[in-house]
Amino acid sequence: MPIFARDLAFPEAPVLLEDGSHLFTEMSPDTGWVLWVSKDGQSRRVVAKTGRPNGLAADREGFIWVAETLNRSLLRITLDGETEKIVGEGEGRPFLFLNDLAFAPNGDLYLTDSGIAMDDFAPSGKLNPDFMSLDYDGRVYRVEVGLRTVETIDRKLRFTNGIAFGPGGDLYVAETLTGMIHRYQWRDGKVAGGRTPFGNVIDPDGPEGIRGPDGMKFGADGHLYVAVFGQGNVTVLDRDGALVRRHPTAGLWPTNLHFGESGERSIYVTEAETGTVQIIEVETDGFPLFL
Repeated sequence: MPIFARDLAFPEAPVLLEDGSHLFTEMSPDTGWVLWVSKDGQSRRVVAKTGRPNGLAADREGFIWVAETLNRSLLRITLDGETEKIVGEGEGRPFLFLNDLAFAPNGDLYLTDSGIAMDDFAPSGKLNPDFMSLDYDGRVYRVEVGLRTVETIDRKLRFTNGIAFGPGGDLYVAETLTGMIHRYQWRDGKVAGGRTPFGNVIDPDGPEGIRGPDGMKFGADGHLYVAVFGQGNVTVLDRDGALVRRHPTAGLWPTNLHFGESGERSIYVTEAETGTVQIIEVETDGFPLFL
């Protein structure tokens, strides 16, 4: 399996920039930064050290939006490292564990909060052995970027994680501890109605321990590619949520992915156990992200 980048400290949040270069985050407490890597993987530099950055999304103006976990805030940064805090709470409730984000067709930003404080989920950096029985209030937020207002779209999910808009405009959200991908309908310029189950990515014959869907992206073929943390694969679901295939990764902790440039037909997968970004050949290009 080709390795694009090595020696990364808990990599996450891959983003492909217009010039073919990449952004990743390193979530380790010793790094906690957004990292730029050249198109050929030979050069890298720290863009900004924010604490424990998780999700990233780029907008059409060249800003990078950051779901910052340690400092519990939505940030906006430039590639020169200028950093601005946008919001730190949703409808009067402080963020707990911001996770991932995605732009909607109309330009609104949708954001997941896993719904538990890091000190409860992983005290001193080690997973709480009672993680399955903890009280989670995972949420999905809509951020109207221009007004910097935050609206709660859904709550009471068990560790809300990856988020993506599909080719039809519907919103898809990963719930890690159940393995479920949920779908929310897009109507009249916004997400409307409650969640409905789309598909589950858990392999009943997979390894023991914590595992479930993390970051995810859509292919141009309409299939959803899901990095399944703790399971050591990228699971592919078809338009109806049925299993298509599982692409194995080196290491059990794939965290997220992005598609390569047009015509490349590959995904770049961040994998935390090995500290690498791995390239996996697939049968499609990516579905263009809403910016």
